[in-house]
Amino acid sequence: MKKRVKRIRGTRTCGGGSAKKRRGKGSKGGSGNAGAYEHHFVRSLKKGIRKGKNKSQLLLQNRSADKAVNVGELEEMLEELVEEGKAEEKADGIYLDAPRLGIQKILGKGKVTRKLTVRATKISKVAREKIERAGGEVEVASGV
Repeated sequence: MKKRVKRIRGTRTCGGGSAKKRRGKGSKGGSGNAGAYEHHFVRSLKKGIRKGKNKSQLLLQNRSADKAVNVGELEEMLEELVEEGKAEEKADGIYLDAPRLGIQKILGKGKVTRKLTVRATKISKVAREKIERAGGEVEVASGV
């Protein structure tokens, strides 16, 4: 059995139907990066094409904008943070400045067993409750 390409080669339109159907760049969705954030969105994501600031591009940037950490992860990292000098151990517990660590939001997954004083830009309701239940305090820093 012949391959389709070889069988088609001698014909006038090479399997494209009417001579009018495959004429311009419109038949392939435009030339170059046309439709990079519209009808060729997935293709442009795979190739990593970045054009001007479109709504779609801004949506992609904002999706991963907040660096969020769970309370349980903070609890596990406490000893390392104190050793590195990124958290201060005081008489009434441990003081943690989240924006200084690059953390923008604290979420509530995990357990809190130690007394913490946390300063954060954003904090979830569950995280706040867990910290306060363990005897700690939460300071919400605005404009950091």
